[in-house]
Amino acid sequence: MSTPTPSTTSPDDHVPLLLSKAEALVLFELVSRYTQNNKLDIQDQAEQRVLWNLCCSLESVLAEPFRSDYDAILNAARDKVRDEES
Repeated sequence: MSTPTPSTTSPDDHVPLLLSKAEALVLFELVSRYTQNNKLDIQDQAEQRVLWNLCCSLESVLAEPFRSDYDAILNAARDKVRDEES
């Protein structure tokens, strides 16, 4: 899994990630299973590898995990992403 170089026209709230077709299929299957069972169940080492690769790609484009105020940044991000309660 490789990460493209961020372009100068990319908005700050988007993180570009590039997956191979095989990685995308493996990740799709893992996420699909999770959405059906609400349980993260690694059934093949390839699924673990894709998650490791994804984490490495995110580490290469995110500075926030290395900031001293990361917990606050993470909480704000969770609030932004979380479904609104009705």
